[in-house]
Amino acid sequence: MMRIAVPERGSIVVRRNTIVWFVALAALLAATPIVSSQMSDKADLPELSGIVSDASGAVIAGVTVQVRSADGSIQRSTQSDRTGSFVLSRLPAGDYRLVVSLAGFETKEIPVSIETTEALAPFRVSLSVGSVSTTINVQGREDDLIGIADSGTQGTVGATEIQDRPILRSGEVLETVPGVIITQHAGGGKANQYFLRGFNLDHGTDFAIFIDDMPLNLPSHAHGEGYSDMNTVIPEFVRRVNFEKGPYYADVGNYGSAGSAHLEFFKTLPESFFRVEGGMYGYGRIVFGVSRKLGAGNLLYGGEAYHDDGPWTHPDNYYKFNGLLTYSQGADANGSSITARAYHGTWHSSDQIAENAVPLVGFFGTLNPTDGGHSQRYSLQREWHRQGTNSATRVTAYGFYYDLDLFSDFTYYLMDTTHGDQFEQHDKRWVAGLDACHTIFSDWLGRKVENTFGLQVRNDWIHNGLYQDENRVRVAKTDSSTGNGLPAVTQAHRLTDVQPSFYAEDRVQWAEKFRSVAALRADVEHFDVTSLATAANSGTATKALPSPKLSLIFDPWSQTEFYAQAGFSFHSNDGRGTTQTVEPVSGENPYPNTPATPIPPLIPTKGGEIGVRTAAVPHLQSTLSVWYLHSTSELQQSGDTGGTVASQQPSERYGLEFANYYTPVKNLALDFDLANSKAVFTELDGDDAAPNSPGGKRVPEAVGLVIASGVTVPDLKGFLASLRLRYFGPRELTSDDIYRSQATALLNGEVGYRISETWRVSAEFLNLLNRHDHDIDYAYESRISPTTTPAFTDVFHPVEPYQVRFGLRGTF
Repeated sequence: MMRIAVPERGSIVVRRNTIVWFVALAALLAATPIVSSQMSDKADLPELSGIVSDASGAVIAGVTVQVRSADGSIQRSTQSDRTGSFVLSRLPAGDYRLVVSLAGFETKEIPVSIETTEALAPFRVSLSVGSVSTTINVQGREDDLIGIADSGTQGTVGATEIQDRPILRSGEVLETVPGVIITQHAGGGKANQYFLRGFNLDHGTDFAIFIDDMPLNLPSHAHGEGYSDMNTVIPEFVRRVNFEKGPYYADVGNYGSAGSAHLEFFKTLPESFFRVEGGMYGYGRIVFGVSRKLGAGNLLYGGEAYHDDGPWTHPDNYYKFNGLLTYSQGADANGSSITARAYHGTWHSSDQIAENAVPLVGFFGTLNPTDGGHSQRYSLQREWHRQGTNSATRVTAYGFYYDLDLFSDFTYYLMDTTHGDQFEQHDKRWVAGLDACHTIFSDWLGRKVENTFGLQVRNDWIHNGLYQDENRVRVAKTDSSTGNGLPAVTQAHRLTDVQPSFYAEDRVQWAEKFRSVAALRADVEHFDVTSLATAANSGTATKALPSPKLSLIFDPWSQTEFYAQAGFSFHSNDGRGTTQTVEPVSGENPYPNTPATPIPPLIPTKGGEIGVRTAAVPHLQSTLSVWYLHSTSELQQSGDTGGTVASQQPSERYGLEFANYYTPVKNLALDFDLANSKAVFTELDGDDAAPNSPGGKRVPEAVGLVIASGVTVPDLKGFLASLRLRYFGPRELTSDDIYRSQATALLNGEVGYRISETWRVSAEFLNLLNRHDHDIDYAYESRISPTTTPAFTDVFHPVEPYQVRFGLRGTF
């Protein structure tokens, strides 16, 4: 593969392929009129009007009436007056949905197609009395979730909000979830590091991520439990992100203790598009999406090609390619779809560096330029859903192939002063799964009731391993402290991971101002492990775990709801550790035949939460929640060493979250989200302490204060602007709080202009203040050269410096 030359720091580099993109697009731009000659005079455009009534024919006042475009964004909004009438301002030609909703009634959606300037006949809309949880097509944070949500920390972020944010990497789509922080401690192709609710979630443990109901997390992964690679996501195809926090939701099992995010993708695009981007540090990206009618359904296809070097002394040279193909039929109530996805990525990696190495290699340097990796994931999923008067059913079946080869070096020459400490982690697997649920709507003694029964089954066939490497070649090494030999193969396994689950949920509207959600979930974890390196570490392990959950929702005042929740959940452990009776020989344990104690397959958690949601102030959505979470243990298998991670004692986390979204006028949105949490062990933790310290009770690297705030002008006479602050507070790096990180504060901005109905230009300004903060911090012992003395220091990965990225988007 051709190497790309290293740019001067701060320069804008235009590669040969980027030049080709821009030349081609410039030609297209020149051939397209700036203003379409077919645009009609707005004064001639028709208006939508009508009357809303109930089933008896009585008119209803105060009904919310919205016109939404195909992407779900609100184009017009009003309320019916005392005569039940509504009028919506003129709209250009196109396909829309008229959404009519009122608490206590079923929401009605009516397709509307405007093709001419002829006046449209008034609509007569009849609303039926709703069931317990009215089905409302929530599109974003500006929508009112009162009467819909089960907690103050449940919500939805729409496509428009996602597209209006400047982002450095695709995983930052999840930073739209209040309280979530996304970082990176290695090359761009590695899964992000996630932080939420007092957790350093590593690469996904305790935070469940779903792609159209297909889980992204990977259990028993070679690098880390629950590994979730968001590089497979193309942000332009995300219709919305539905999120929830805490262990209170029946349909979320493994990894859902801190929270979960459900990415819902477009089945049909509002309009076909392509976008090309270029910027500093070798950045280039092209993405396109096409949506069209095909037979009785709709075909959507698109792709992404991406390259980035980053500011590193040794460029990442990260290439990734994504493809998406979806065929769908029907609508939100009744329909089906089949989707194929493909991802391939390859990269070099400037991993985290020790603080005392900065004078040697520089702030953006690396001690091992051969680190990096390559990965791919190919998936196919089939979804079917229907909803009638008395029931609703949804079934999703999926399968995918995944592999990763990852080369890392976190301690440099601590273990072997001759060959260095690089290691390789390989993971290859086939996965098949099913997620099905059936809901029955009924009436018990005059009370509206919904009973849901769900079945989830997942099977992973895994082949993974851990190897000693030098310059990406597997070699045997010698432990520098003992002189003992370390085999090239630290561990290698074939294992089957089976996770069947069943849940039942009961929703009851007990009174006009009170409803409840009670649920019971049962999960089984079964591992069948074959160790290819140490026969004694083969075996099977099985664990079953019930998880009851309860939510109480009170609505004592108009436009305000109170929530009380409690529930149990869990995360799985690495299957390799559940049958391990002999510690692998590694730098952490250089002694052969060291006995090991198997770890439990499942780690239970339990928590509670009290929250409030209010829309009492016009155009302002606010939530406030106080929460608590107890974890039985932090015990896990280390993918980096093959041994068992310390911290077997239980931990407790607690905190508060305050989220606000304000749209005072049509073309202005302001948001302010604050989350603060504390994480402590129930006993002293000496294993994660600084040298010569008895330890403390702080959970290392746990996230504390997080602030995310921004102002967005989505469309003001063709202009778009967004400015966002992201604050990641200081964290204890050792249990005794002797080592502590600094805070990270980033200010990002974006401006754009719609040249015509077809073309739009934009510029993203990342790290506007050019702060030299750290993306992530650790504290541990390392040796930065063969001749230096080992040192226990802060180890960090820097944030990327100020940079500009330009974009050109065309629609057709």
